Amino acid sequence: MQRRSFLAGTAAAAGLATAGCGNLATSDPNTLTFMFRGGLDERAAYTEAIAEFERQNDVTVNVVVTDGDQYDTKLQAAILGQKTPDVFYFDSGKLKAYAINDVLQDMSPYLESAGTAVDELWPLAVDLYRFDGEVQGQGSAIYGLPKDIGPFSFGYNRTMFEEAGLALPDPELPYSWDEFTEICQELTQDRDGDGALDQWGTGLNVTWNLQALVWSNGGDWSDESVTTVTVDTPEFAEALQFFADLQNVHQVTPSIAESQTMDTYQRWMRGQIGFFPVAPWDLSTYRDLDFEWDLIPYPAGSTGSPATWIGSLGIGVSSASRNPEMATRLAAFLSADPGTQELLVDAGIQIPNIRSTALEWAADDSFMPENKAEMIRIVEDYGRPLPGYNTYNAEWYTEFFTNIQPVLDGDQTAAEYCAWVQPRMQTRLDAANRQEQIDRGEFR
Repeated sequence: MQRRSFLAGTAAAAGLATAGCGNLATSDPNTLTFMFRGGLDERAAYTEAIAEFERQNDVTVNVVVTDGDQYDTKLQAAILGQKTPDVFYFDSGKLKAYAINDVLQDMSPYLESAGTAVDELWPLAVDLYRFDGEVQGQGSAIYGLPKDIGPFSFGYNRTMFEEAGLALPDPELPYSWDEFTEICQELTQDRDGDGALDQWGTGLNVTWNLQALVWSNGGDWSDESVTTVTVDTPEFAEALQFFADLQNVHQVTPSIAESQTMDTYQRWMRGQIGFFPVAPWDLSTYRDLDFEWDLIPYPAGSTGSPATWIGSLGIGVSSASRNPEMATRLAAFLSADPGTQELLVDAGIQIPNIRSTALEWAADDSFMPENKAEMIRIVEDYGRPLPGYNTYNAEWYTEFFTNIQPVLDGDQTAAEYCAWVQPRMQTRLDAANRQEQIDRGEFR
């Protein structure tokens, strides 16, 4: 009843249907299904890796692959239809709900026989998938292995700096917010003299870049126990106001009208933006840029220390798999096999999951970014998961961004918005925590 209640609620919220999801499960223990999402580079790498896995283990792996915007819907439909694939990608933020509702298999009993040296992987990456029944990140039970670990780093257009005659940023020392604003103002220019700007200092997305500013200014979305929403603090409001002022006061980002003509990602790709985020999954695309670029820390607020987030997809095993040992072996092969890692890294879609291999990768300065060590620093030092990852669902966190546009447009102050949105977020967080207790059977 608990499992059905959780899944039905999730399906209703997303408007899902079980029909047409295909036969993703199999009753043959020598045939596994693997479901994932990915672009052409990722699909090609996995095709080669899975063929090698089949050869080594004398099994058949049926692969189901979707585009990214369809994946969650199709996976949820498969789970609801009791056709969960043996092995599948899942968002680390859904681990608690999937584990409590018996969607995921605890892989730890099978990892040794799978030949997986978990201690060779990034500790943070593995810990994201630990769950002791109460706290995510703790315990010996492992409900997934990292498909990847993604330090969300900060890039700059080195060619633009050189053409403007500006000193290159320090690869390790972050700009203060004032320094960052001044540099952005110098980079914002009308290059062709037609009276309209065609180059800007930056062009960030509030959903993916506000975290770095808030954390580096001493703010956060919740308290440590994740029971109280804390966006209504001066530190948080100051960070959001700084973000909005980059466009509305300092005018160092494309205007709303300019962004509608061409978004900032496209402008970065065309060499029109000075600073822009860089994630590992961007590396294959950024190989073709017509300018030189590199990585630096995010600009830091009042703490003086940089901050950013780390994303990760998990590779999980279905609790209903007819062959959990072989399914775990496949998940481990995709996550931790050196040959598979080489294929995925060469495809330019992630950094190595194996720590020693990642350090070697970062030391290679023969291709951009030269300062790949910045991604390593994020993983080992100051990166952290997104705020909603370790709660029963992330609706309370995403609520923050739902009505934020008036702040970005300059029609509402950050402090006013944070005070208004806090109780709305609190209501959703309370509901998520209560649903977790219900599904645990702690009260009805």
